[in-house]
Amino acid sequence: METTQEQLQQWLDAPEGTRLEFKEARRRFDFKELTKYCVAIANEGGGKIILGVTDRRPREIVGTQAFQEPGRTEAGLYQKLHQRIPVEEVNTSRGRILIVHVPGRLPGTLWQIDGRYLKRAGDDLVPMGDVEIRVVFAETGPDFSAEPCPAARMSDLDSAAIAEFRARWARRDGDERRRNWTEEETLTNAELLVEGRLNYAALILLGTHAALGRLLGQAELIFEFRASEASGPAADRVEFRRGFFLWHDEIWQRINQRNQRQSYQEGLFRYDLPTFDEVSVREVLLNAIAHRDYRAGGSVFVRQYSHRLEVVSPGGLPPGITTENILDQQNPRNRRLAEALAKCGLIERSGQGMNLIYESAIRQGKALPSFSGTSDHEVRVTLDGLVASPAFVRYMEQLGEERLRGFSTYDFLTLDHLRRERPLPAHLQERIPSLVSAGAVETIGRGRGTRYILSRDLYAAIGRRGDYTRRAGLDRETNKALLLKHIEDNSETGAKMAEFRQVLPALIRSRIQVLLRELVEDGRIHLVGKTSAARYYPGPRPDLAT
Repeated sequence: METTQEQLQQWLDAPEGTRLEFKEARRRFDFKELTKYCVAIANEGGGKIILGVTDRRPREIVGTQAFQEPGRTEAGLYQKLHQRIPVEEVNTSRGRILIVHVPGRLPGTLWQIDGRYLKRAGDDLVPMGDVEIRVVFAETGPDFSAEPCPAARMSDLDSAAIAEFRARWARRDGDERRRNWTEEETLTNAELLVEGRLNYAALILLGTHAALGRLLGQAELIFEFRASEASGPAADRVEFRRGFFLWHDEIWQRINQRNQRQSYQEGLFRYDLPTFDEVSVREVLLNAIAHRDYRAGGSVFVRQYSHRLEVVSPGGLPPGITTENILDQQNPRNRRLAEALAKCGLIERSGQGMNLIYESAIRQGKALPSFSGTSDHEVRVTLDGLVASPAFVRYMEQLGEERLRGFSTYDFLTLDHLRRERPLPAHLQERIPSLVSAGAVETIGRGRGTRYILSRDLYAAIGRRGDYTRRAGLDRETNKALLLKHIEDNSETGAKMAEFRQVLPALIRSRIQVLLRELVEDGRIHLVGKTSAARYYPGPRPDLAT
């Protein structure tokens, strides 16, 4: 994501409308106001907020001092809105500007801040009207979980399930008065009983085995344990066809019965990690129940192997959701069902469940969740339970809980990329400044040649100083190889210092001189002349060659 000068000029020349918002913000801009504008622009289809530019044509770049660390601003927006909103810094000849790239909302969804769905009205931000909101929510068609089930009766719901739902809701909100509600009051207040009719969300969460068999047989989860990859009958198989609140603890207990502990020794430090993390398992099961397509006839399948867990749910990903944006975007297929689960604290309406799964995998040195096999008619999620990097687990321990609590999912992903020595995409490079400030990452070089590695102190703390030296040394040897290649390519005329600054623009002159001196000492190059007339040639000095 790099804005060209041509694109910038097009925006400066365009009228300010729903997709563009210009603010001078010469010295500062209120973060809360920025957040509100992001909400309004996303609700109107997405666009750009450009700081450091006058808002009337002909527009002029006046520069801005607002948000000196765009990475932190982006992290703040994510923590507030749970959406990834890139903040791009552009330095022009007329001053520094910031471009906030606001994505559009997904079909059938709206962004909100402090309970308000905002839009723009001229220069003001105002709440959207009830009619506008209903039109948006109707974009993806009716919510199946909110539809009434004509044949359902109160007797089709399990009283124990209702009691657990009510108790969780009271505990989550800290309102003990809810515990005294009758079953009808509980269901009505949760919008599971509307105008005297039960909806499908009530059956999915609270229904008896007999009721689901009669009214919604596909609301079923089938668990299998397989000791090997061989086809044939599973070693253990259980069918859960009753309300979610009647089995969600039981399935975790079954998985945990065969949840092997992986033991590791790192120096004097010994620790055990479970193959399957409880938080991750519960989150992936909640996603399967809350977001599957109940109009499809299939069941949810959970297959446990020794070191991996596979969850397959009917219906592809909801409209607008892909495996690439699944951490940033939310579009619940069953809104009423998701709302009920949120009331009792089992899921976050902000859609952070998948983020928790990713963060847990990274912190435990495991592979990221896989969506391989996901198609238009089913979602496949695989959790790999093997601890691939015990040293990285120790590294995360050294960072400490206080620092880790302040990390976003993309901070964890950045550390994971560095651990694996993978190139950082643009949206992860933006996380580097805050990670450097936190002492988790170090930079090597400057400018376009800058490289990033996990910090020296943390490598030392986990007894991996050699890894640090190797990774830091890779850049040193790479730079020397580039210098040597340039000298060999110009062996007839010789190469001068000004050219080396072009070869390694990230390094200062003195650093380049150190690398050249090492190459001379190794006999790989030699110097002829002094000061501005100095030239470097390949090989040792002719008078020293043997």
